[in-house]
Amino acid sequence: MSIQKTPEIGQKAPTGGKVKQTAAEMAQQAKESVGNAAKASVADEVSGVASALRTAADEMRSGSPQERTFGQIAEGLADASDAMRDKDLSTMVEDVSAFARKNPLVFLGGAVLIGFAASRFGKASDKTQTASHPTPTRYEPTAGDIS
Repeated sequence: MSIQKTPEIGQKAPTGGKVKQTAAEMAQQAKESVGNAAKASVADEVSGVASALRTAADEMRSGSPQERTFGQIAEGLADASDAMRDKDLSTMVEDVSAFARKNPLVFLGGAVLIGFAASRFGKASDKTQTASHPTPTRYEPTAGDIS
């Protein structure tokens, strides 16, 4: 048999306030963890695109305008990837917005180039999957076949 203490006069009974506070803190920590994981994933993707652009630049004629442009974009994306890892999401959005306002043509051109590169990589990976799992062909008898 257990004895329960009752609050003495002038003392408040324990409430759900601490429980609510703890739950709110846990929710905030979970939100931050998800945000950090998403940020790391995006940073990894941007880093991958930068690496692919560096590879493409290396395969172009040395000193050509395309090689220089791809190289500069790759360096910019690598810097952006590093910045993503170090900054919080709201700061990154503000930075991108400020850059887009100051350099709208560069921003739009970069966005188009990234979209083009992403679609090319998507198509290339789809072809790789198709090549590794070819679809069966239908048998067509020829004139010399005896069935």
